[in-house]
Amino acid sequence: MVPSIRKAYNEQFTEEKYRRFLSDLNSKHPGAIEFRVAETPVFIDAAFRDKLLAACESIVDVITQFNFSTLSFHAVPANLRVPNENRHSHFIAFDFGICENEKGELEPQLVEMQGFPTLFAYQVWHDETTRRHFSIPENYSTYLNGFDADSYRQLLREIIVGNHREEEVILLEILPHRQKTRIDFYCTSDYTGIPVVCLTELLREGKQLFYEKDGRKIPVKRIYNRIIFDELQQQSAEIQDKGKWLFEELDVEWLPHPNWFYRISKYTLPFIDHPYVPETRFLSEIKEMPADLGNYVLKPLFSFAGQGVVIDVEQADIDGVKDPHNWILQRKVTYADVIETPDGPAKAEIRIFYFWKDGEPRPVATNNLARLSKGKMIGVRYNHDKQWVGGSLAYFERE
Repeated sequence: MVPSIRKAYNEQFTEEKYRRFLSDLNSKHPGAIEFRVAETPVFIDAAFRDKLLAACESIVDVITQFNFSTLSFHAVPANLRVPNENRHSHFIAFDFGICENEKGELEPQLVEMQGFPTLFAYQVWHDETTRRHFSIPENYSTYLNGFDADSYRQLLREIIVGNHREEEVILLEILPHRQKTRIDFYCTSDYTGIPVVCLTELLREGKQLFYEKDGRKIPVKRIYNRIIFDELQQQSAEIQDKGKWLFEELDVEWLPHPNWFYRISKYTLPFIDHPYVPETRFLSEIKEMPADLGNYVLKPLFSFAGQGVVIDVEQADIDGVKDPHNWILQRKVTYADVIETPDGPAKAEIRIFYFWKDGEPRPVATNNLARLSKGKMIGVRYNHDKQWVGGSLAYFERE
């Protein structure tokens, strides 16, 4: 996206450099990175960066308005509602496709958002490793709003640990050491000192939770939640039984609270009016379907990792929906073939991280990740056996 930097990067790239980079990236926690790591970062100039942030801030305006709790009340499925919800999500992630408008200009378009953590800690390591092996201009940074690696890690730690002792705060996940994103769990533990705990390892006494370490029973005061509750329902009966505790009154603080996964999600999109947010409507509220259905995407409100999404919509797809209140119809965006690579251009998606510390009126943009694709959609299943695709990061021009 910055032609001079792209040209220089591609000319200096070698497969040997890439192999050394991957070896270094994997050295921190060998075997923990199962996803494909792309050969290149994305370079973004100040003008496009400002477009991304303007869109994010517009959405934050909606999330921070006085009636957002009321607007999003029905976003949380009744059977997945967790008690003791706090006032805001500590973390928000906004996914934007780099798209081309009708004038041929590049612009961001919101694809997804979530009030849930992502690879916050791993991206620090990714940046540090990238800079060791490739030439990244000094006036470009993966961080936003003046953050650097140290201040970013400090804020992340302050939000996660709070006023507690490190061992009383846990990163909670279902079978964490089998998850494809486990590299982030381990990096989080490196940077914050908190342990990674499996749901199956929890013990309960009344309203209190514990886990065992070195023969000691340690109380859990705060949960950095990485469990996606939709996935909990797909687990074995034993794991689901343990999970039932999480829906009861407990003496723990949630970070972020599980309800925010649903409140800040696809459900929020119909309430946002911004040129970089595609027109989105609840399927149940559409009286007359658009004549150009092929220019829309049909999405279930409650799904994960793109499951159930219909890309090329036909009337039969609409007719087949039995619960239209749980679906949205979103105008399709056109990803631009914007990243020049040796074997054809790649598309890119940028995820902007927002952190919200207790006591602050608004969250703040801090960092990002990127994903590159040469398939119909972003994701592993659409990029099998392709090169210059996968997980990456964006470097933004600084002021």
